[in-house]
Amino acid sequence: MDYNHIKAIHIIFVVSWFAGLFYLPRLFVYHTEANTKPELERDIIQEQFKKMEKVLFNAIMVPAMWLTLISGATLVYWSWWDSFAQHGWLHLKLSFVVGLLIYHFLCRKIIFELRESKFRFTSFQLRLYNEVATIFLFAIVFLVILKNTIDWIWGVVGLLVFAVLIMTAVKIAKSLREKKK
Repeated sequence: MDYNHIKAIHIIFVVSWFAGLFYLPRLFVYHTEANTKPELERDIIQEQFKKMEKVLFNAIMVPAMWLTLISGATLVYWSWWDSFAQHGWLHLKLSFVVGLLIYHFLCRKIIFELRESKFRFTSFQLRLYNEVATIFLFAIVFLVILKNTIDWIWGVVGLLVFAVLIMTAVKIAKSLREKKK
């Protein structure tokens, strides 16, 4: 295998890992919102969410994470190892990858809490939590493409402004729906 094969594998598994990181917290939202259902319906729905969360995490996210890390480490070794100290953007990118790993394992912690019917977060808080992976994605992609430690800030700032606008719109829509009831 050459560099381009490893790079292709890396991109494929990054996409797979992020798909799980985007979808799992959405399942947490639905799992939490099921608490408002009648008991029988709630129990059936929550059991299904427990299964879905477990399979998504163990069968998709964990293998994708490991293959992302292995292929990424291979790319770093092949491309930048001799001049690693000179690539500040790469150091920052790897810091974001560490943050992403922390986020990944925090998702695992939430899975275990939900299995025990411990609902520490509201569905709104989990909706916000769901956006964390998007922030990591923006920061990492801007760093990789632009290869500098400044331009990624503008991408993340733009994303945060967009997220605030979307969340404000969601809150307004929710309050309007509640007023109509």
